[in-house]
Amino acid sequence: MLLQVEKIKKSFGTHRVFDGLSFTADRGEVVGILGGNGAGKTTLLRIINCLLEADGGQILFEGHPMTRNDLEVVGYLPEERGLYRRMRVGEQVVFLARLKGLSKADAEASVHEWFQRLGVEEWWRRPVSKLSKGMQQKVQFVASVAHRPQLLVLDEPFSGFDNENAAMLCREIKRLRAEGTAILLSTHNTEAARDLCTKIVRL
Repeated sequence: MLLQVEKIKKSFGTHRVFDGLSFTADRGEVVGILGGNGAGKTTLLRIINCLLEADGGQILFEGHPMTRNDLEVVGYLPEERGLYRRMRVGEQVVFLARLKGLSKADAEASVHEWFQRLGVEEWWRRPVSKLSKGMQQKVQFVASVAHRPQLLVLDEPFSGFDNENAAMLCREIKRLRAEGTAILLSTHNTEAARDLCTKIVRL
């Protein structure tokens, strides 16, 4: 089993978010994380990405307690935008891929391949500040997958997308699933969840 979330507990003050949450995600699975606003979806994904600490329980990655070292093989698309607006698009995504351990040559090759796949090669030299919300989301998706992660964590990935781009993202998620990537998908898009997910975690 790639990822095991075991009896996670988390509270903020007197508000208890999780009280013993458990589930698993293995290679080739898309696990939908569903719940209303404030249910704890983003909190859960931040705990898995070592951005927050749980109050109890543990997260295992390939059988051992998950640490920041494991994040080299994890891709994370956060709900909020996290791009440097003054950098050029290609330069930035290559930089982010190299932070995950890729060489400059491998990072450039992977990012070019993804840009070609998504039809955005002409964005390479464009400043991030010139991109729309949907364009930035597409760039952040490439940044989350360019290093070929074993686990891909997507927090509201359809945000800012029109129907055409949402369909494109669904196709890419299915392709990654078929290639053996484990995917955690937090979304309000129930139609996409029904189409993509192999299991559902309701918060």
